[in-house]
Amino acid sequence: MEGEASTGASKPTQESIIKEETITERKWVKLNQTTYLDPTGKTRVWETVKRTTRRESISADGVAVIPVLQRTLHYDCVVLVKQFRPPLGAYCLEFPAGLIDHNETPETAALRELEEETGYKGDILECSPALCLDPGLTNCSAHIATVTINGDSTLNLKPRQKPELVAEQNLIVDAKLYAYALALRHATDKPFQVPFMKF
Repeated sequence: MEGEASTGASKPTQESIIKEETITERKWVKLNQTTYLDPTGKTRVWETVKRTTRRESISADGVAVIPVLQRTLHYDCVVLVKQFRPPLGAYCLEFPAGLIDHNETPETAALRELEEETGYKGDILECSPALCLDPGLTNCSAHIATVTINGDSTLNLKPRQKPELVAEQNLIVDAKLYAYALALRHATDKPFQVPFMKF
């Protein structure tokens, strides 16, 4: 019948990328303009940051390491690093981390980064699949590897790191580290209030 509004709801559209254009590119990153289709079928534009170092042969850009130091007659502890992060203009407390080199597995990269940043040699306990880091801004991804460090080993008695800058001022905590600490607190202090731990 003419003049009647349709009462049926419109079908959602499958979101998809229409095109990507590079706005500017430097040695490590590039800024792209991404044109995409939203769920309503409307064309939208998003600015995205992408690494120029990404290769098809690797599963993720980098790796973060949760290094658990184990020593006789001591509590296990997590080894952290503090380094200056130019985008923040501040020092950041975080897990050891870095990019995965060409022809390197995430596990190999995790052990290399751990030794470079802390001086410790460790063993891989587990490694996550590739995970997104900041999906509203970038396609950067990383594996998270849990590594155990035998603190009683002669290799680990006097760790010698290749230090990046260290200072005591203007310290920010990395979100991955904070989330890890928060999960530990919930798992130990209030286990029945964490939904996935309910019986």
